[in-house]
Order: sequence, then C-alpha cells, then structure tokens
Amino acid sequence: MKKILVVIDMQNDFIDGTLGTMEAQAIIENVIAKIHAYPADCIYATRDTHEDNYLETSEGRYLPVKHCIAGTKGWEIRKEVAEAMPGAIIIDKPSFGSSELSERLFKESEKEEIEIELVGLCTDICIVTNALLLKTRLPETKISVDASCCAGVTAESHEASLTTMKMCQVEVVA
Repeated sequence: MKKILVVIDMQNDFIDGTLGTMEAQAIIENVIAKIHAYPADCIYATRDTHEDNYLETSEGRYLPVKHCIAGTKGWEIRKEVAEAMPGAIIIDKPSFGSSELSERLFKESEKEEIEIELVGLCTDICIVTNALLLKTRLPETKISVDASCCAGVTAESHEASLTTMKMCQVEVVA
C-alpha cells in the first residue's frame, strides 16, 4: 500500500498575505511534521494559481481580493514548507479543485493500491473541493484529511467542511 500526502495551497497569500489568517499561521509546524512523516517521492502539492486578470474571472467577482498571482511572493509555497518537500510533485491549479491532481493519483492507483491524506489551506474551499474530486475519481480509495494540519477561512466554516467531508466518506483525523 502506497500512502500519498497532498499538501494543498500552503502559499504565502493564504498564510500571512492578502487572505492570511492566524489559524493558517498556526498549522505550519503541523504541516511540516506531517510532510516529514512521508517518503519524499509520495508527496504532491498544489498551488492556487491566478493571472493578473483575476478580478475579471468568475472567482474574482465572488472573491474580489487579488491573490496567488503567478510569479509573485504571495503565490509561492511558504519557504519552510517548500524546503520540507523538495521532491514534491507540484501542480498549479487555476480553480479550487484540480482535475490534474485527481487524474495523476488515479494513474498511481492503477499501478498499486494507494491511500491519500490531505493537509493545507483552506479547509472550506480547496481542501473540501479536492477531497470530493478525489473521492469521486477514486471511490474505493481511502482518503483522509488531518484536521490539525488544515485551517479554514473561519473556525465555523472549517468545522462545517470537516462535517461535509465526513458525510462524503472522507475520513477526518486530528
């Protein structure tokens, strides 16, 4: 059984940048410890990636805060997190979920049985979206989220997302 860690959007803009929160800052050490618990070749990471025209996009109209613009400091994965996973497969995603991530992990599952664990930001947007995409593409694969390595936009929306994932048969661990 191959165990795969997916580190979602641990980027500067979500930690202490334009959309940063104290809760996001508080999980950095937990995420790094989790990364160190996995072999280097079993780690995937995503980067929320937008262009300069972000405010003109559908997402930008609903969330009118420029963030994770490709090539900026805010778009970069937090330095200490990136340093903990130098061999990670990084996937840039222009929306909340990544079909590329689910397809790559589906191909991994064709080679051998896998388990997937997700950590990162934000529980209530990108974590829940990717967890449900993965569960849809890999319905028989064990998918889990470590709540101690995630943070939402608010504590309430974080908890609501954990409940949603539990209802959709994603295991939530702490």
